[in-house]
Amino acid sequence: MFAYCADPSTLDGLTWLSCYLTTGKHMGFYYAFGTVLLLLAITAPVSLAFGFGGAAMARSRILPVSWIGKAYISVVRGVPDIVFFLFFVIAIDQIFELIRHKIKCPEWTEPIRQGSDFIVCQAAKLPLGNSPQWVHEVYGFSIAVLTFAIVFGAFAANILFGAMRAVPRAQLETAEAYGMSHRQVFRRVLVPQMWVYALPGLSNLWMVLIKATPLLFLLGVEDIVYWARELGGTKTPQFTAYPHGDWRMWYFLFLLVFYLCLTKVSEVVLERLMLRLTHGQATTGGESQRRAA
Repeated sequence: MFAYCADPSTLDGLTWLSCYLTTGKHMGFYYAFGTVLLLLAITAPVSLAFGFGGAAMARSRILPVSWIGKAYISVVRGVPDIVFFLFFVIAIDQIFELIRHKIKCPEWTEPIRQGSDFIVCQAAKLPLGNSPQWVHEVYGFSIAVLTFAIVFGAFAANILFGAMRAVPRAQLETAEAYGMSHRQVFRRVLVPQMWVYALPGLSNLWMVLIKATPLLFLLGVEDIVYWARELGGTKTPQFTAYPHGDWRMWYFLFLLVFYLCLTKVSEVVLERLMLRLTHGQATTGGESQRRAA
């Protein structure tokens, strides 16, 4: 905050606005954009890893493994995202605390479930009550990443499973005829070939992931939508020294522009990636490039 912002009551015009936009609350708003981008940067590869694992399990020749992969894809995709987010955060938090409780407090004799309450010893709490604030924030963010990864990993698994089945069978049989093992065919032929079929679906999934980031608020993370609602509403001096009218429309308009710009950048990057993947491939895109050349 600037030096002339010491007494907000003496400010007006652009001076007042410059002080208003540099308050500590607004710094939290600006940091929240980094939180959203960091979530996307971490969740995308982790979701892809979950998806690849789920797809590989679903097409496994071992029936129990195949059943687990297909069940993961079907169950997670069949539950509304918001319901899964609300359930999973509570469930995984309690699972972690239960495991720690069994290890750290073996002498505990009271029931853990007492009505609707879940009670464990203080040493098993996650995070600990005396932990710094950043530990609480990192823990909440980690739970959010894991939740997003599991949910969107199921959709990615369905896309990759379909892409694996779209690779021409003749290419796999040719590789087998050259003496490659099943694992070699999977690693050297199937996986490199499947991406061109998977990218359109993964592109749509990336767009859905971008639009799903406001669900961070449900997971206890103060994201940009939370701050836009808080800062844009009519506030009293108890929240900020710069009270104002209902400005939520302007804050959410700013978020609209942000998401549209992020979507546009994503479209450009994904289109170039698609051109690179289809180069030399026996697909419609690859044939178009061959004719143009």
